[in-house]
Amino acid sequence: MEYQLCPSILSADFNRLGEQIQTLEKEGVEWLHIDVMDGDFVPSISFGMPVIRSIRKESKMFFDVHLMVSAPERYIQDFVDCGADSITVHAEACEDLERAIELIRDAGVKVGVSIKPATPVNDISHLLEDVDMVLIMTVQPGFGGQKYISECTEKIQELKEIIDKEELDVDIQVDGGINEETLVTVMEAGANLVVAGSYVFNGNLADNVRKIEVQMEKIKSKLD
Repeated sequence: MEYQLCPSILSADFNRLGEQIQTLEKEGVEWLHIDVMDGDFVPSISFGMPVIRSIRKESKMFFDVHLMVSAPERYIQDFVDCGADSITVHAEACEDLERAIELIRDAGVKVGVSIKPATPVNDISHLLEDVDMVLIMTVQPGFGGQKYISECTEKIQELKEIIDKEELDVDIQVDGGINEETLVTVMEAGANLVVAGSYVFNGNLADNVRKIEVQMEKIKSKLD
């Protein structure tokens, strides 16, 4: 199983965004998590295609685009065109989730489906054969810096059990409230892709990345 730290640029210093992305790349980070929020599906508004297109010119990282927007089907091709390598849509935001998954697949990028803390795994379990990744939100989507919702640990475990039982090749990503303690919790529960915002960007970026990567490697070695 591939483990990846996925820094969320929602917590980056946008005055130094390009510089910080370069630092992440120099430290060997391969994934960049990009939260797109529309002020409708979630209260906050973040950024959209122009920002992604701009940073795509300077980065070879894997752009993990998380659409926290209503009716995301409208924008899938646009985000692929501006540089997304994967598109994650929310099950709660799609009128026809199966159709949204098909559109992402047809666009030629990896397919992700996300669920909010209150949404049961069972709501998307029948679609696991059609996706590359499930993102379990471990905070309420829309704001950074929230505390990890401990009840979500059982959801990670449940999803992991289904994936293993059905022998599926599906990544489990988590997003929200990741710190030194909860990183252990989510990885032991079954997550292999870990989104982190303030845990990565608050303080010395390079030092933080090194520290987290070492910690992830230690946890991974115990799991193996």
